[in-house]
This record gives sequence, C-alpha cells and structure tokens, in this order.
Amino acid sequence: MKVELFIPCFVDQVYPATAANTLKILEKAGCEVIYNPEQTCCGQPAYNAGYWDEAKKTGSKFLNDFSEQHYIVSPSASCTGMVKNSYNDLFTNTTIHNKCKNIQSHIYELSDFLINVLQKDYFGAELDGRAVYHDSCSALRECKIKNEPRQLLSKVLGLELVEMPDNDVCCGFGGTFAVKFAGISSAMAQQKINNALAVNAGYIISTDASCLMQLQAYIDKHQIPIKTLHLADVLTTGWANI
Repeated sequence: MKVELFIPCFVDQVYPATAANTLKILEKAGCEVIYNPEQTCCGQPAYNAGYWDEAKKTGSKFLNDFSEQHYIVSPSASCTGMVKNSYNDLFTNTTIHNKCKNIQSHIYELSDFLINVLQKDYFGAELDGRAVYHDSCSALRECKIKNEPRQLLSKVLGLELVEMPDNDVCCGFGGTFAVKFAGISSAMAQQKINNALAVNAGYIISTDASCLMQLQAYIDKHQIPIKTLHLADVLTTGWANI
C-alpha cells in the first residue's frame, strides 16, 4: 500500500524525531511511504486566529501538495482534524471542492490508520514504566479517536497504562490561546500534570505534539519528575534504533 506522509510544520521544526518515527512505523507496517518535501502547513494557525483568507491560501497549497489516490497519514490529530473538518469552511462550493472532499476522505491520524485501516496494533515496542494517555481535544472531538491509541499502547511490552482523572480535559494549549491567556493556560497544564502524578505515572502520552509541547514546557519549568512522549515515539521504542 502506498501512503503519503503529512508532517505538520511544528512537528517538522520542533519534533523531527517524531516525524522520522512515524515513517518507521508505517514502513514496518508494510507501507510504501511517499513524502513530498514541498509540503508546509495545513493553515490551522491562521484559521483559528480568524484569518480565513490566509488559511485558504495555505490550505490550497496543501491540497496541491497531496494526491487523491492514496491514504494520507499524519502524527497529528489536530492537523488531521483541520483538514477533515475545517476545510469545509474554506473550500465548499469552490473550484477545488471535489478534490478537497476526496482528500478529506483519505486523511488519517496515525493511530486511526494503524487500527482501522491496516488493522495492526503490535510493532514490537518495549517501554518500562507507568503511563497515562492524554486525549487531545482534536483527537477525541474532531477525529473521534479514543480507543485506538490505547489499543496500540496496550501491546507495548513493559508499559502499564492507567487512566487519570479528567483525561479528556484540555491541556491548555489551544494554539494562540496559550499566548493570549497564559495564566489560564498554565493552570490547565498544571491540573493535567497533577492528575497524571496522582496515579503515579512516569509518562504522559498523546497523539498530538502540540499538547505535549505545552505540558513539557510546564514540566521543565517546574522540574517535575514526569516525561511526555508522542505515540509514534513510544511505538518505535526498543527497535527503531537497533
């Protein structure tokens, strides 16, 4: 199966290892991965800030950078949700309406693709420790992803996955929300981390690097003994670097 890889701009710039690990997982799952280096951003920052004309311009480039023939897979539920849902606001009844609809039906977040398309949940990963899974707002509410990451994590050797209180509550990032309302954002991150610590977790795992960036910044600032990990990084632990 040929799969096109969509790496969001912030993953490319801040978490390149997560991008590389996503590629490794897809190849281990038997996919032939196509990566277009001309890809940039889905347009979500501009869209959420109300700059829809700019978002439409960026989104048009996205639609030109990917094809309608293959599945498109991304290690970000946030950006996947932007394309699947918010592009309706930008491209309905435009000249590229049909292409947009085709791409929307073919784009998947990584865990959703592995479980519901490839029907594979074991990749030989090993990670000793106790972890909680954070349901990002975009994964849970936009992409309807809940059980898929948990199923994948349940097959990681040595990993004890437990549920924390309010695991489906926002971490406080929200893109520009974290900048405009820094105090509220920080308090929300603190609450999320305290909930993870309450169940003695050593790791907070999620499908969205944006959430993890928010939480890890608070962790580093306050020197808290817990670590954030992207799902793709967990699924390649123990074999990808051998």
